[in-house]
Amino acid sequence: MLEGGLLLATDVVAEGVHFDLTWSTPADAGWKALAVNCSDVAAMGGAPRAAVAAVVLPPGRPGLADEIAAGLREGAAAFGCPLVGGDTAVGLCLSISVAVLGDSPPAGAVLRAGARPGDAVFVTGPLGGAMAALRALRRGETPDPAGAARLHRPVPRLAEGLAAARAGATAMIDISDGLSSDLGHICAESGVGAMVSAESVPVGPGATLDDALAGGDDYELCFTASDAAVVAETFAAVGLTAPVRIGVVMAGPGVVVADASGATQPLPPRGWEHPVP
Repeated sequence: MLEGGLLLATDVVAEGVHFDLTWSTPADAGWKALAVNCSDVAAMGGAPRAAVAAVVLPPGRPGLADEIAAGLREGAAAFGCPLVGGDTAVGLCLSISVAVLGDSPPAGAVLRAGARPGDAVFVTGPLGGAMAALRALRRGETPDPAGAARLHRPVPRLAEGLAAARAGATAMIDISDGLSSDLGHICAESGVGAMVSAESVPVGPGATLDDALAGGDDYELCFTASDAAVVAETFAAVGLTAPVRIGVVMAGPGVVVADASGATQPLPPRGWEHPVP
């Protein structure tokens, strides 16, 4: 977050790590590169203002740049985030770097820190669908179409992020690396813990509960708030589906998951970790 309420997000997607052109298209990769950055803005309750993109292109692959640019432009139109500039270079690995400038919500950006004991934990939609689709593709199977769409062309929850901010969200993050990891980030930065009800977690098409807890690439939002009724009313007022209450913030450290009997066990971060040499 910058002075004056400006938000800045930047991320990179690389071939073989964040997308695979065996089962997706270069246009999908361009869309995803912009989407994941707009999702970071959504996770602060903000609205994207403009984006720039830089693409590293391997030699000997004619037409690749045009296809990626088409996906970037499609995403820009869908997310209300004009693509105002960028650069290209030749290198060994296809990668797309995007930076997005955005505006904070009226009450200020919602950060990962701020969750308080007693707050409810919400997610904005079903989880695990992208992980299930990726597993099916790797097995040579046909994935659920909805899960495949989440994997190849995720949609940042911009309207939901703003609604959560207006409803008094105390902390928020997008679920890019998996619920167990991303809720863990909120807890770590807020100095709290959380208990998740396994029965309450919405499971995406073709997915298992484990996919929903540990899978990434869903780009739904996870947020905490003190008044569940206000959250429901705020989302309803703008025609959005109410987020799902999946747990509660606790005073103790760490995240636990409770089964139907109420028995709990630790929920360690098991989502995507970015290996850095």
